[in-house]
Amino acid sequence: MIQKADRLNEVKEYYFSKKLREVAALKNEGRPIINIAIGSPDLAPPLNVIEAINNAMQIPNVHQYQSYQGIPELREGIGKFYKDYYQVDLNPNNEILPLMGSKEGIMHISMAFLNKGDQVLIPNPGYPTYASVTKLVQAEPILYNLKEATNWLPNLEEIENQDLSKVKMMWINYPHMPTGAEATKEHFKKLIDFAKKYNILIVNDNPYSFILNDSPTSLLAVEGAKEVAVELNSLSKSFNMAGWRVGMVVGNSKILKTILQVKSNMDSGMFLGIQKGAVEALNLTKDWFEKQNKIYKKRQALVWKIFDALDCSYNKNIGGLFVWAKLPKGESAEQFTDTLLYEKDVFITPGTVFGSNGEGYIRASLCVSEEVFKEVLERVTTVKSKL
Repeated sequence: MIQKADRLNEVKEYYFSKKLREVAALKNEGRPIINIAIGSPDLAPPLNVIEAINNAMQIPNVHQYQSYQGIPELREGIGKFYKDYYQVDLNPNNEILPLMGSKEGIMHISMAFLNKGDQVLIPNPGYPTYASVTKLVQAEPILYNLKEATNWLPNLEEIENQDLSKVKMMWINYPHMPTGAEATKEHFKKLIDFAKKYNILIVNDNPYSFILNDSPTSLLAVEGAKEVAVELNSLSKSFNMAGWRVGMVVGNSKILKTILQVKSNMDSGMFLGIQKGAVEALNLTKDWFEKQNKIYKKRQALVWKIFDALDCSYNKNIGGLFVWAKLPKGESAEQFTDTLLYEKDVFITPGTVFGSNGEGYIRASLCVSEEVFKEVLERVTTVKSKL
């Protein structure tokens, strides 16, 4: 067998890729597994978005390659969206780069700026892909602590106590996944000042702005942010279009031009029909988000009841597509979730997936119906004596 590349030696298979095979095997055995672990929206995209992609099938060039930078209509739609909801001015010609989902942007940005031996500040807990991609490009992940005591926000004084001479990039993610914590404009200002002081590129991964959140915030709303920061965003969560793979990176034109050097060698443009659908989504009014959040609010209340039944604690003032909960003292996250899986046929995420600071926590997704959550609640009300 051909030997795999050395760059894979430090990179594990994505947790959910591996765990879902285990779940599938249990289902094949006839087990009635309920999955409340994955943040893949089960609700449908808006009808006019579906109509837009259907109508696009009649466009003569719909099946041809498209621009690496997306159609002007899409970039203009993203620009208007950022202006309306975040009060951020973006030039559609050079400060907006559509992506096939924001996850690919993590790779593109890393490949564009990181050399072997460069260091990257990675949140703990945080999205595992930040660290995995950093290792794939042979840079070094440097974990920084996020803790409940500081509302899951970076402690910049603690970070500055270490040698930052090799740090080239810092990943942040607010509203935060997995905890749901939010950063204010003042928090962002401190991060921008920090980045300027140490000449670090900050990337804010921002796909959860509109889920159970009345005050969407962008890092780029801070004065001077474009000098040292870019922001990833996505239509996956806000518009129930996860499988469509529509995202964007926005910010400084020179930084985006560098990212395009990578992207233009990795794909041949986004399907025109999907771009047309994305334009329709971006033109929706606040009514769309209000309707979605009414559904999520009811689901969230049921998850709170499930966590109450498991003697977990959580913050009711935090939104987002997930509920992050603290386990009873002394409980192991992975042991706890495996017990739920094998004894109650409920698949939930252990906090350790997101880093060592996730030990003692679990995360549930809001991406299943109320009926399913009620079934989970019924199953877990008898589990406590066995955990």
